[in-house]
Amino acid sequence: MVSVLIEEQLNRLPESPGVYLLRDAAGTILYVGKAASLRHRVRSYFGAGQKLSPKLLKMVSRVADIDFYVTSSEQEALILELNLIKRHHPRYNVRLKDDKSFPYLKINLNEEWPRVHITRRLEPDGSRYFGPFASAKSVRQTLRVLKGIFPFRYCTKTITGTDSRACLEYHMGRCLGPCIGAVSRDEYAEVIREVIMFLEGKQDKIVRNLQEKMKRAAEALDFEKAALYRDQVQAMDKVVEGQRIAAAVHGEQDVIAFSQDGDQAYVQVFFIRNNKLTGRESFVMQGTQHEEPRQIMTGFIKQFYSSSPNVPPRLLLQYPVEDMVVLKDWMQGRRGGRVDIQVPRRGQRKQLVDIVVENARQGLEQLKIRQIATPKELEAAINEIEKELNLPRPPLRMEAYDISDIQGKAAVGSMVVFEKGKSKPAHYRRFRIKTVPGADDYAMLREVLRRRFKHLGVETATPDTWAIVPDLVLIDGGKGQLNAAQSTMSELGVISVPVASLAKENEEIYVPQKAKPILLPRRSPGLKLLQRLRDEAHRFALGYYHKVHRRETFISAFDGIPGIGPKRKRALLKKFGSVQAIREASLAEMAATSGMTEKLARKVKELL
Repeated sequence: MVSVLIEEQLNRLPESPGVYLLRDAAGTILYVGKAASLRHRVRSYFGAGQKLSPKLLKMVSRVADIDFYVTSSEQEALILELNLIKRHHPRYNVRLKDDKSFPYLKINLNEEWPRVHITRRLEPDGSRYFGPFASAKSVRQTLRVLKGIFPFRYCTKTITGTDSRACLEYHMGRCLGPCIGAVSRDEYAEVIREVIMFLEGKQDKIVRNLQEKMKRAAEALDFEKAALYRDQVQAMDKVVEGQRIAAAVHGEQDVIAFSQDGDQAYVQVFFIRNNKLTGRESFVMQGTQHEEPRQIMTGFIKQFYSSSPNVPPRLLLQYPVEDMVVLKDWMQGRRGGRVDIQVPRRGQRKQLVDIVVENARQGLEQLKIRQIATPKELEAAINEIEKELNLPRPPLRMEAYDISDIQGKAAVGSMVVFEKGKSKPAHYRRFRIKTVPGADDYAMLREVLRRRFKHLGVETATPDTWAIVPDLVLIDGGKGQLNAAQSTMSELGVISVPVASLAKENEEIYVPQKAKPILLPRRSPGLKLLQRLRDEAHRFALGYYHKVHRRETFISAFDGIPGIGPKRKRALLKKFGSVQAIREASLAEMAATSGMTEKLARKVKELL
C-alpha cells in the first residue's frame, strides 16, 4: 500500500523531462532513472494493476521517498542519470562493476618528448586518450605490446639531451635515447605518430612506412637502423596476423554482446578498425536480475561510452536498445558526427556479432569458475551444500543430469561429474534416448537414470567409473523432475544416494520430503557451485543434441536418392558436415569422397 507521503509526492510530480531518485526509509538511493515525463514514469511504478518484475516489486515495497531533478531535455536527463548512477551505485540499477575510474592509455602531445603511460583521469588537456580498458592488467598488456614494437620513452625524467649515459632500455633497442641526444625531435615525433596510428587500427599503413624506412636505411648502408625497422615490421606482422577475423566487415565499429546469469551479465566489446580486431574488453554488469536484454544493453552502452574518449561511427549489437533516438543523439554529440546503431539479423555483420556472443558466453563460464575456484572457496561451497540440503556426508562427488530435445526429436541425455568441486570430464556420459516415443521429458529422465544406476553393485574385472556411488545427484528442473528421479532410483533400490533438483528461473532447490524449495543467497558459494554443475549438464546435453540433430537432418536429406546408402551418407557427413556445404562443393570434390563416383555426385547435386 502506498504511504500518504508517496501519494502526495506522486500527485505533485511535474510532466517535465528529468531524473528521479527512489529512496528507502534510511535515505539510501535505491534507483535512479530518467524520464520524458517524470509524472507518467514514476507513477507507473505505483499504479494499481501494474505488471512489475519481482525485482521491481521488491524495490517499490522499500520506497519511502521520491526525489527528482527537472531538466530541459531528455538528452540532458540522460547525462545527469549517468552521473548519478556512477556516483551513488544504486542497488536496483543495472550498473558496471568497479566503474569508478577506468584505466586509459594517455599520450600527452603538449610535451616535447611525449610519453605513453597509464592514467585513470580524463582531462581536457590536448592529450590523446585510448580506452577505457576493463582493468589495469588489460591496459598494461597493451602497453607491453606497444613497447615491443615502438621505441618510445617510458621514463618520467626531464629530457635535456645532455645525459652522459643512456639507460638499459636504450641499449635493448626499446628507446631511441632522447636523454643522450641520440634522436631528433622530428624522428621521435614520428614514432609517437605511429603509436597513435597503431592504436587507431592503422597498422597496415605503419608497416608500409617502416618498410620504406628500412629500404632507405639499407641503401644508405645504415644497417643498424635498418635492422631496427626490420624488427618492428616483424613484431607488427605478428600483431596484425592475430587481429584477422573470419567475418569480413568493413569500416570502424564496436561490436557488443553479453551473456547473463542471474544478477550479473558478462559483456564483451570487440573493437574493429580497418577490418581488423584491434582489441577487446570484458566488463561485468551487476543488478541484471529480471531485467530485459534491451535494458541491460542500454545500461551498458550509456555507462561505457560516457567514459570513452572514442565513439565509433557504428555499433553492432546483440540486442536493440531503449530510447534509440535520445541515445543516438547523445552518442553523436560525443562523437561529433553520425553514429549508426544496428542489430544485424543476417550476413557478415550477424556473423561477427555471433562471434562476440560466443566469446561472452565462454567468458561468463570462466568468470563463474574464477568466482569459486580456490580450494578454500570450494570447501566452503561443499560444506554449505551439505548443511543446507541436510546431506549425510559432504558431496565430494556430485552428478548432474539433463535432457535435451525438441518435441521429442533427437532426444538425448547427459551426465556430468564434479569431484571436490571440479569438473571430471573423463567421467561424463551421454545417452541417446531409445525407449521414449514423443515428448516426455520425465520418461526420458527415468530412462537415463535407469541406464546409469543399473551399473551400481555390478562387479567388473577392471575398475569401472559407473560403479562409483555419488554423494549427490542433481537434476536440472523443478519438483516434477525431482519426483521422477526419486521414484526411478527407489525402483532400482538406490535409496542411499541423495537427490535434489535446481530450477532455473528462481534458482530454487528442491529436495525430497520438503514441500517448499530451498533458496540460497544469490552470491552464496554453494549456490554458485550447484549452478555450475547444472549449467555444465545443460551445455553437455545441448552439444550432443546438436550433433545428433545435425546428423539426422543430414542423413534424412539423402533418403530416396538411389545409390546413396548408409556408408556413403556417413562418408559425405564426415567430409562435408552439412547439406549446405555439399551444395557449395564442386563435382570433383563430391566425386573424390570415399565410395562416390562422378555420376552419383551429379545426381546428388541435382536432387539437392
